[in-house]
Amino acid sequence: MSDSSLRHRTGKTTLTVRGPDRQVLAEQVVTVEQRRHAFAFGNIGFDFVNLVGGPGPEGAQPFGGTDSSDLDRLSELWLNLFNTATLPFYWGSYEPRRGAPDTERLTRTARWLAGHGVTVKGHPLVWHTVQPPWLLGLDLDEVEALQRARIRDLVGGFSGLIDTWDAINEAVIMPVFGNGDNAITPLARARGRIHLVRMAFEEGRAANPAATLVLNDFDLSSAYECLIEGVLEAGVRLDAIGLQTHMHQGYRGEEYVHEMLDRFARYGLPLHLTETTLVSGHLMPPEIEDLNDYQIPEWPSTPEGEARQAEEIVRHYRSLLAHPAVQAVNYWGLTDRGAWLGAPAGLVRSDGSRKPSYDTLEALIKDEWWLTPTTMRTDPDGMITVEGFLGDYIVSAGDRTARFTIDAADTTATIDLS
Repeated sequence: MSDSSLRHRTGKTTLTVRGPDRQVLAEQVVTVEQRRHAFAFGNIGFDFVNLVGGPGPEGAQPFGGTDSSDLDRLSELWLNLFNTATLPFYWGSYEPRRGAPDTERLTRTARWLAGHGVTVKGHPLVWHTVQPPWLLGLDLDEVEALQRARIRDLVGGFSGLIDTWDAINEAVIMPVFGNGDNAITPLARARGRIHLVRMAFEEGRAANPAATLVLNDFDLSSAYECLIEGVLEAGVRLDAIGLQTHMHQGYRGEEYVHEMLDRFARYGLPLHLTETTLVSGHLMPPEIEDLNDYQIPEWPSTPEGEARQAEEIVRHYRSLLAHPAVQAVNYWGLTDRGAWLGAPAGLVRSDGSRKPSYDTLEALIKDEWWLTPTTMRTDPDGMITVEGFLGDYIVSAGDRTARFTIDAADTTATIDLS
């Protein structure tokens, strides 16, 4: 906690510790340790869908493996670092056949994650890509009605289990998207981006007023700022702004990141880094404009690339957490196996071994930014003062424990061990 740039991520609480008889524990040794970060350190949970949820319906996208030993290895690595998981609700893979959504499998996966203390997020409610083919040929009114029903079904049906959603994904490009037939691009072209954003947020809000709904995009230029301003001027309430930073062409640097965050923080909304990656192999050529255009047979991880990735992930996460508007960072993939574009962007190699980037991120999240079990002694009034990163903690004496939270700069509380 010596880094002054992260002071806004820390707090202090003065606890009065009492025993089960409600008498203060004066001058006694207790142990304090952190259990969870308040900050959302996230990753996709796609690999868990098959491993936990089971095989999907015909046409559903396969995610990860099916071997229980895969689950053991993956969950140990995943749960060690992350407290927030993004699950896939792409329309084309979630409902490959009309009226037969993949509800049970995603529900089992979300419940498993929640049972391990993970906050679950759904991605995305509206997108012009990964569309079900049965939408093609329907008139615009029917497409919109089906899209509205999908939003209500997902946000309402998963309420209490999944309460954060990427409400609409990549709306900046949506009206002009030309990479294959889909039913949403024509709808956006005919009725406008703001209409679709309003639809996503208003339907989601009606289905679950407590949901956190995110506007998410990869286009971090002024075009996204114009869309945000238009949406806000139209009276649409956004809960957070999603920013994608897939850096297959190289780390963009602290100066770029700080300037970009400042531009989007001016709207006074939390910033979620929804999709971020850094590769551990050769870098994609800078002239590639659409990352999807870069298709190669193999893209291996290399020792030089892994060293670079490890250094850059520390720089990137430090920059993000130093900015007070950033509320969440979601890395896009734990392992190289099945990674987007086949890139070596994972923190773990395809064989399950940890890359240096995993180790350096662990050193931040679970060491430098974490309070390991620490022995303290209460004063004559049974009081101790605990400083640490915002989040959940426990204090224990012998076999008795109590939970407390550090959620502000300076608080007081009385807790009873039981």
